[in-house]
Amino acid sequence: MRRRPRTAAAVLLGLLLTLIAASPALAAGYRYWSFWDGAGGTWAYATQGPSTARPADGTVYGFRFSVSKDAAAEAARPRAAADFEAVCAGTPAADGKKRVAVVLDFGVPEDAPGGERPPQDAPRTACAQVAPEATAAEALASVAKPLRYNGAALLCGISGYPRTGCGEPIADPEPGAAAPSASGSASAPAGSGGPSAGLVAGIAAVVAVAAAGVWQSRRRGR
Repeated sequence: MRRRPRTAAAVLLGLLLTLIAASPALAAGYRYWSFWDGAGGTWAYATQGPSTARPADGTVYGFRFSVSKDAAAEAARPRAAADFEAVCAGTPAADGKKRVAVVLDFGVPEDAPGGERPPQDAPRTACAQVAPEATAAEALASVAKPLRYNGAALLCGISGYPRTGCGEPIADPEPGAAAPSASGSASAPAGSGGPSAGLVAGIAAVVAVAAAGVWQSRRRGR
């Protein structure tokens, strides 16, 4: 009968180790192209992917390559203004076409994959003139080939950059990987590097349930 508490304790230890081992993944950053909507002249993390977004004439979209947290508040914004007129002023409107301003920010050398560097330092802009039903992905493809996607349709490379990799996790992001504000300064929210409150609560719940099981086993063994 004395073996039951030991067995329950072993199960408790295994559950705790599993949960704790999973916690670093929550704090990881990712190296990826983020997608931004420039409606109203300010960048906002897009609520849908470029393959499903169907912009109207006069829309401006931004793409930024960086190492960022996988969250809208912490992703790095494009470093150029969300200004349709500045991008498309030289492209007159045409019947049966719509104009979409595209801002491409290839990021900084510190965020580049090993052996690569951004193809240019400053963001690139282009005015895509496409069919009225075209998606944001089609507008991008018209001005920034070649594009590279993975098997899950995630956009991995724009204009051939980067050559390899696709949204890979970065276990220990560089200090500068926190999201820049509109003024260009970087800041990280308090507690962003540790386990989430949900994970901590989950561990606490497992501890409580498993401890109760050990206690019950001991009572039965008496």
